[in-house]
Amino acid sequence: MMTGLESVQTEFAAIVGGDRVAGDDAACNALAVAGRVPRFAIYPRMAEQVAAALKCTADHNLAVIPSRNATKLGIGNIPARYDVALSLKEMNNVWHYEPEDLTATVEAGMKLGDLQRMLCRHRLWLPLDPQGGARASVGGILAANASGPLRLLYGAPRDMIVGMTIATTEGKIIKAGGRVVKNVAGYDLTKLLIGSFGTLGVIVEAHLKLFPLPAGRATCVFELANLEAARDLRKRIVNSPLTPMRMVLLNSEAQAMVAQGAFQRRPDAQWTLWVEAGGSEKVLQRYARELEEFGRVAGAPIVWLENQDAERGWERISNFHSCPEGDLSVSMILKGAFPIAHVEDFVLRAHQEADRLKSRRAVYAQVGSGVVHVCFLNPSESSTTLTLIQSLRTVAKELRGSLVIERCDAEIKRQIDVWDSPGIDFEIMGKVKQAWDPKGILSPGRFVGRL
Repeated sequence: MMTGLESVQTEFAAIVGGDRVAGDDAACNALAVAGRVPRFAIYPRMAEQVAAALKCTADHNLAVIPSRNATKLGIGNIPARYDVALSLKEMNNVWHYEPEDLTATVEAGMKLGDLQRMLCRHRLWLPLDPQGGARASVGGILAANASGPLRLLYGAPRDMIVGMTIATTEGKIIKAGGRVVKNVAGYDLTKLLIGSFGTLGVIVEAHLKLFPLPAGRATCVFELANLEAARDLRKRIVNSPLTPMRMVLLNSEAQAMVAQGAFQRRPDAQWTLWVEAGGSEKVLQRYARELEEFGRVAGAPIVWLENQDAERGWERISNFHSCPEGDLSVSMILKGAFPIAHVEDFVLRAHQEADRLKSRRAVYAQVGSGVVHVCFLNPSESSTTLTLIQSLRTVAKELRGSLVIERCDAEIKRQIDVWDSPGIDFEIMGKVKQAWDPKGILSPGRFVGRL
């Protein structure tokens, strides 16, 4: 006679195939989240199988967490429960691609790098540079609304989606939006699912808005003595007619990780501002003239990078989560979002708090879009870390911003909500969660307020 778990495994096998259900330690440990290990890992190949598997988990009251390459699984609270890992790595199909219409429809398991290689044949791309880089999946990027410095010019994933297909815990497949850019009718369910971290439904397909690749690109690095010089330079660039593709302020620790020999930083340069421009040769010449003048006025020497050095540097900046090498390790990453005018203020206060607690840190500040990441290097005492988080959250509130813990030890997660205190819309969020996932089996406990 079969046990309960054996019965469930048999049901999953009937849905996705016996060779696509794993219960061994190796498969399950590879998809662990904050120390929680699932009982099964299942690998559906199509949207209908995802929907059927979700209904099966709901019928048996099993908690499920969707993923692909696990590049975002470290974000969020410790799961309240975790029984089934739903891997979308087999769902890599391109269902629709119209280069002339600048649209494509792909399955959620497609890796960003594979998508970009396909698009570049027609001089197109999806201008995203999120954590995980080329390994990040389209579904994971959308579920986390993950972006990098390119959001300065192109926006976040929610600005590049025209529709999607979603599988629910009721076993249904819902289509929202459409394939074309001019398609708005009824409630915009796509915006509801983007950034929900897999707590409402599982994104199985995405209809994407594509962009032409820039004709040319150029990257310069300003070397700055202090944050006031950085603020002055940022104001000059933001208030000018220039529209850079990316702009990131780094402290000396981050700069050392990113540059890795691309150029020798001046000893008195405590900060560097990386700026990338895109366009025709004439456009890039104009950028060069104006940025050189901005640097001269700000007293900031400027270095122009070779294309390969620039590409490697931006890749490390975008994927700084795995950047440290040698005897360094990232013990905690904090992500703040602020009005642009307050970015340098938060960076200064973060440095002061870190100095007080003798913590090493690497700062990556998207000064044109208000997003700041502070990486703390090497582990600290749990009590010291909690004190630092609480102090910086107070600072963030003073500066009309917010602060999320993107990475920390499970011990810290047990003592604090990584998303900070829920806002005034938390009651509405709870009702939406109840409507979409009445049994609370989708990524339970991982989102805001431990939803």
